Amino acid sequence: MSEDTQVRPDVVEAIVGVLKGGDAAALPEGATAAEKAAAKDSYLSEFVAERGKRDRQSQAWELLLTRSYDEPPTWGRIFDDLDPAVHTELGELFDALPAGAKEEYVRRYGEPSGV
Repeated sequence: MSEDTQVRPDVVEAIVGVLKGGDAAALPEGATAAEKAAAKDSYLSEFVAERGKRDRQSQAWELLLTRSYDEPPTWGRIFDDLDPAVHTELGELFDALPAGAKEEYVRRYGEPSGV
Protein backbone atom coordinates (compact mmCIF):
# COMPACT_ATOMS: atom_id res chain seq x y z
CA MET A 1 0.00 0.00 0.00
CA SER A 2 1.44 3.39 -0.89
CA GLU A 3 1.81 6.19 1.62
CA ASP A 4 -1.04 8.16 -0.02
CA THR A 5 -3.60 5.34 0.27
CA GLN A 6 -2.73 4.10 3.75
CA VAL A 7 -5.51 4.84 6.23
CA ARG A 8 -4.70 4.89 9.94
CA PRO A 9 -7.91 4.60 12.01
CA ASP A 10 -6.54 6.78 14.83
CA VAL A 11 -5.80 9.58 12.36
CA VAL A 12 -9.26 9.29 10.79
CA GLU A 13 -10.84 9.38 14.26
CA ALA A 14 -8.85 12.49 15.20
CA ILE A 15 -9.92 14.28 12.01
CA VAL A 16 -13.58 13.34 12.61
CA GLY A 17 -13.27 14.74 16.14
CA VAL A 18 -12.14 18.07 14.75
CA LEU A 19 -14.94 18.06 12.17
CA LYS A 20 -17.40 17.61 15.05
CA GLY A 21 -16.08 20.78 16.67
CA GLY A 22 -12.99 19.55 18.46
CA ASP A 23 -9.78 21.52 18.86
CA ALA A 24 -8.03 21.98 15.53
CA ALA A 25 -4.73 21.57 17.39
CA ALA A 26 -5.69 17.87 17.66
CA LEU A 27 -5.29 17.44 13.90
CA PRO A 28 -2.50 14.97 13.29
CA GLU A 29 0.37 16.11 11.14
CA GLY A 30 0.92 14.32 7.86
CA ALA A 31 -2.60 13.02 7.35
CA THR A 32 -2.87 11.46 3.91
CA ALA A 33 -5.49 12.37 1.33
CA ALA A 34 -7.05 8.93 1.87
CA GLU A 35 -7.30 9.55 5.62
CA LYS A 36 -8.89 12.95 5.07
CA ALA A 37 -11.37 11.42 2.61
CA ALA A 38 -12.18 8.57 5.02
CA ALA A 39 -12.77 11.07 7.84
CA LYS A 40 -15.04 13.17 5.65
CA ASP A 41 -17.03 10.07 4.61
CA SER A 42 -17.34 8.93 8.23
CA TYR A 43 -18.47 12.36 9.41
CA LEU A 44 -21.04 12.79 6.64
CA SER A 45 -22.43 9.27 7.12
CA GLU A 46 -22.90 9.91 10.83
CA PHE A 47 -24.47 13.31 10.11
CA VAL A 48 -27.00 11.80 7.70
CA ALA A 49 -27.84 9.02 10.16
CA GLU A 50 -28.40 11.57 12.93
CA ARG A 51 -30.60 13.65 10.65
CA GLY A 52 -32.68 10.58 9.85
CA LYS A 53 -33.05 9.86 13.55
CA ARG A 54 -34.08 13.46 14.24
CA ASP A 55 -36.69 13.21 11.47
CA ARG A 56 -38.08 10.04 13.06
CA GLN A 57 -38.09 11.71 16.49
CA SER A 58 -40.03 14.65 15.04
CA GLN A 59 -42.59 12.27 13.53
CA ALA A 60 -42.97 10.52 16.88
CA TRP A 61 -43.52 13.78 18.75
CA GLU A 62 -46.12 14.89 16.18
CA LEU A 63 -48.04 11.69 16.84
CA LEU A 64 -47.70 11.95 20.62
CA LEU A 65 -48.62 15.60 21.05
CA THR A 66 -52.05 15.83 19.53
CA ARG A 67 -53.38 18.45 21.92
CA SER A 68 -52.23 21.01 24.45
CA TYR A 69 -52.44 20.49 28.20
CA ASP A 70 -52.88 22.97 31.05
CA GLU A 71 -50.57 20.92 33.28
CA PRO A 72 -47.62 18.76 32.18
CA PRO A 73 -49.22 15.41 31.26
CA THR A 74 -48.01 11.97 32.22
CA TRP A 75 -47.12 9.48 29.50
CA GLY A 76 -50.23 7.55 30.51
CA ARG A 77 -52.39 10.62 29.92
CA ILE A 78 -50.77 11.30 26.54
CA PHE A 79 -51.39 7.70 25.46
CA ASP A 80 -54.99 7.86 26.77
CA ASP A 81 -55.59 10.84 24.48
CA LEU A 82 -54.15 9.22 21.34
CA ASP A 83 -56.32 8.12 18.46
CA PRO A 84 -56.12 4.31 18.31
CA ALA A 85 -55.03 4.57 14.67
CA VAL A 86 -51.62 5.98 15.66
CA HIS A 87 -50.58 2.98 17.76
CA THR A 88 -49.23 1.14 14.72
CA GLU A 89 -47.30 4.21 13.58
CA LEU A 90 -45.80 4.65 17.04
CA GLY A 91 -44.70 1.02 16.95
CA GLU A 92 -42.91 1.68 13.67
CA LEU A 93 -41.16 4.68 15.29
CA PHE A 94 -40.45 2.85 18.56
CA ASP A 95 -36.67 3.39 18.37
CA ALA A 96 -37.20 7.16 18.10
CA LEU A 97 -39.63 7.47 21.03
CA PRO A 98 -38.50 9.14 24.26
CA ALA A 99 -37.76 6.65 27.06
CA GLY A 100 -41.00 7.33 28.95
CA ALA A 101 -43.07 6.87 25.82
CA LYS A 102 -41.29 3.58 25.08
CA GLU A 103 -42.11 2.31 28.57
CA GLU A 104 -45.77 3.31 28.24
CA TYR A 105 -46.01 1.78 24.76
CA VAL A 106 -44.57 -1.54 26.00
CA ARG A 107 -46.86 -1.49 29.06
CA ARG A 108 -49.94 -1.05 26.87
CA TYR A 109 -49.16 -2.92 23.67
CA GLY A 110 -46.05 -4.99 24.30
CA GLU A 111 -42.74 -4.57 22.56
CA PRO A 112 -43.18 -4.09 18.81
CA SER A 113 -41.84 -6.83 16.58
CA GLY A 114 -38.50 -6.13 14.95
CA VAL A 115 -37.13 -4.21 17.92
